[in-house]
Formats: sequence, structure tokens, C-alpha cells
Amino acid sequence: MAARLHGAVRHAGPLARRHAPRPVPGDPRLPAAGSALRQSPRVISRNLLVRVAFAVPAIAAALLLLRLGGWALAGVLAVLGVLGTREVYDFARVQGIEPLEWIGFIGAALCPLATYWVKGYAEWEPVVYVGAVWLLVVLVVAAARGPERRPLTAVAVTVFGGLYASALLSFIVAIRHGPHSDAHPRGSVALVVLPLVVTWICDTCAMAGGALVGGPKLAPVLSPRKTWAGAVAGLVGGLLAALAYGALVLDRVALRLGMWQLVTVGVVGVVAAQVGDVAESLLKREAGVKDSSSLIPGHGGVLDRLDSLYFVLPLTAALFRLFGVA
Repeated sequence: MAARLHGAVRHAGPLARRHAPRPVPGDPRLPAAGSALRQSPRVISRNLLVRVAFAVPAIAAALLLLRLGGWALAGVLAVLGVLGTREVYDFARVQGIEPLEWIGFIGAALCPLATYWVKGYAEWEPVVYVGAVWLLVVLVVAAARGPERRPLTAVAVTVFGGLYASALLSFIVAIRHGPHSDAHPRGSVALVVLPLVVTWICDTCAMAGGALVGGPKLAPVLSPRKTWAGAVAGLVGGLLAALAYGALVLDRVALRLGMWQLVTVGVVGVVAAQVGDVAESLLKREAGVKDSSSLIPGHGGVLDRLDSLYFVLPLTAALFRLFGVA
């Protein structure tokens, strides 16, 4: 298992093998700020087919995993956290920064595992101690490498990578195994799926709205394909998805959220999803790459697929606690 994980991590990000200088504005590797970035219909159809062929079994596996919960869920999220952390480190390595890779991987793997371990406990004290020791190890190892290897930057990237790609993802475990999960397991699964549905419907509607309507760019420097029309379409789609999910799913599992609570989850989720998408575009723009990796067929890397969820999950988890349902 360790050998497989090592191999997956090693091959997840081709960025690690790029040592060219960081591209500057006008570099041909980067799309122009206002370019349409058009592809032929045949290429678009082929890409869509690959995406669907991967997404259908992946969604089925995700639903099964959420139903199982426990260490199985935490373990898979730990692997995803490590792979996402590796992609962040690849961004940094392109720019000549050397993160403390394996120490960062250990911290990333511990985030979802620790979140499940403390479920139902009022005290997070042991986790705080472990986190403090991990941070001390990062600092000591960085200091031992000497000032010429940019220890402050290396520590910042090492810690940020694990927190961004794994700690934020761990809120799936926090929602799935909240205070009411043992008494109402179906409801806890349904709660986890709600932000996933809002995020994915938002992304789909934003992509369709931007392609069909076009218009002014949302963030032309960071992400030339995103438009204000797409953002509005994503907002409408995500909001309708939240309301429909509440009526069709949450009511069936006797987990009722009021209309205004669902509207709040929908609006917050949509805004967070689009901010998360643009935030990852900023990281890729700085590194001068289009995708975080080529790990997932038709989708790019782990960060490309989960970037919106990193922002959505903690906010919706906080709303669920505020509403008293998780």
C-alpha cells in the first residue's frame, strides 16, 4: 500500500520536473487575458466524453464511501489530501521553492484521520499537541537546511499545502460524523452531499452560461474563461439545486431545513465555490500552468476538481452547526 501511494504521489504532478523560469506576462504558454480559448467541437466532445466516463463511476464510489464513513472515508480523504498537497508543492517547486515534502505529506494525511479520531470528543487537546510537534519538526528541519534554501518560504509553503489541500477537505468527515450522526446516519450523509451538489451544479451552470452568453470577464487576468454571465448562471443553478435538494432529499430523511436556511446554504455555497475556483486559478497563474496535474482523466488534478469545495465545505459546516442539524 505504501509503495502504491508513493508511486501515485510521485507521478501525480508533472510540474515537479519543470525547472524553467516562471513565465512572465506575454509568455506564449499563458493565454491572453481576454482570449476566448476556443476549441474545436470534436475536441470539446471528446473531452466531455472522457469527463463523463470518469465522473459517473467516481460519483457512485463517492456515495458508497460517504455511506460507509468511518476510517474508510477518512483514509480516502487522507490520500486525496496528500495528492492535493503534492500539487501545491509542485507549484512552489516550479518557482525554485523547496517545501519539506514528506513532512508535509504526513501532516496532510493526519488532518482527516485526526478529524475522525476525535469525533464525539469534546477535547481536541491531543490533536493540538500533535499539530504543535509537527510544526516544530517543520521548523527544525527547515532551519537545518540553511538560509540559502529559503527556510521561511519553505515552511510557509509546507504548512499552507497541507492546510489548503487536506485540512479544508476534512470538513467532509466533520459533517458526516457530527454530534447527530450516530442517531441519524442517513441524515448526516444527506448533509454532506448538499454542498457537493450545490458546488457541482454551480460549476456546471457557470460553465454553460459562460459558453452560451459570453460577455464581460469575471477575472480576466486570473481566469480568462470565467464571465459574469457564467457567475450569475452558477448562482441561479446552485440556489435552485439547494432548494430542490431540500425538498427531494432532506425531507425524505426527516431532516428539515427551512427555505431561508436552504437559500443561505445555496448563496454562501455558490459564492464560496466561485471564489475557491478563482483562488486556485491564482496559484496556477503564478506557477504558469493550465492544470494542477494530469492525474484525473478529463479533469486535470486533484486541486482542479476540488478547488471549489475547499472553500464551500468549512462554511457550510459552520452553517449546519448554526442551524443545529450537524
